[in-house]
Amino acid sequence: MTATDPALTALANGWGALYVLYGRIEAHVERALQAEHELSVREYSLLDVLSRQHDGEGGHLQMKQVADAVVLSQSATTRLVTRLEDRGLLARYLCPTDRRGIYTNVSEEGLKLLEEARPTNERALREVLEEAARNPELAPLVAAVEAVEPPVPLRS
Repeated sequence: MTATDPALTALANGWGALYVLYGRIEAHVERALQAEHELSVREYSLLDVLSRQHDGEGGHLQMKQVADAVVLSQSATTRLVTRLEDRGLLARYLCPTDRRGIYTNVSEEGLKLLEEARPTNERALREVLEEAARNPELAPLVAAVEAVEPPVPLRS
């Protein structure tokens, strides 16, 4: 393959378009969440992921699973958890069956903030996707995002 190989160019162009769309989404949603709820996209994502845990078998996520879900390193996730815990939005406690394990749950205050922020997140996503859909290079990616089926909820 050479630098001018059409397949390589198509792949690079596709990645570039995806990166542009991601950047636009993150920036627009970040501004909306910050302005209306004093939450970053990462904070919102973490609260959302943790709110979907449950107490049943396999219901609590390990920190690595949480880090993977919010696309951060484990150390960055731990710092984010600590920051939200300091704000009273999360609480940590020892696993009742394994004293080495620590669970993180969203507090009542955190759940309230998350529920208030969900419509803002949805509105901001819709706005930025509608704008991006008008761009011929981004429209197929927007269609792909909109076609993704919602995940099965973790909470039962």
